[in-house]
Amino acid sequence: MFILLFIFAYLFGSIPVGYLIVKFKGGGDIRKKGSGAIGGTNVARVLGVKYGVSVLVLDGLKAYFPVFLATKFLDFGWQIALVAFAPVLGHIFPVFLKFKGGKGVATMVGSLTALFGWKFILAILFYAILYFSIFQISSLFSLTFSSILPLICYLFSPNLPSVFLGIFLLLLIWWAHRENIQRIKTGEEAKNKINFKKFFK
Repeated sequence: MFILLFIFAYLFGSIPVGYLIVKFKGGGDIRKKGSGAIGGTNVARVLGVKYGVSVLVLDGLKAYFPVFLATKFLDFGWQIALVAFAPVLGHIFPVFLKFKGGKGVATMVGSLTALFGWKFILAILFYAILYFSIFQISSLFSLTFSSILPLICYLFSPNLPSVFLGIFLLLLIWWAHRENIQRIKTGEEAKNKINFKKFFK
């Protein structure tokens, strides 16, 4: 059961939602536009904010569903931690796009919400409000929030598998943002900002 759920979670996470939506809307290959990522932030740049938000939600749900199933069939421990890791791995290294995908943040949120419930959503919303009241660089938000994932996972579930899940997600998300980190160092990442005014247009 664990092996089946792990494979299912990886494959479900590999579904390139952003790529498919942009392709369907006639926007071409999103990997050749904007930042080249297939996630919601880049989709918002290409098609508009409402499509970007839709991709963020769907990227979260494609992780939530398999992890939720895992919590019903497996005891919380290493097996569920690995299943929760699998869709994020699939999103960043999707088998359907030759293993070149997105940043994994929305998918990570979906996985951890399935594990920890609505309180995790409140935690990330609180951090988002705090962060975006000062900064507006989305990649820096992802990097700073992922940096405290081991602590968050421990607070919600104080056991070794949960802590290691947070560590593995931290490392994976930082690796996926390695180009963003270089742009932050050189000051170029400031060009990629979230404009919330577009939500009301």
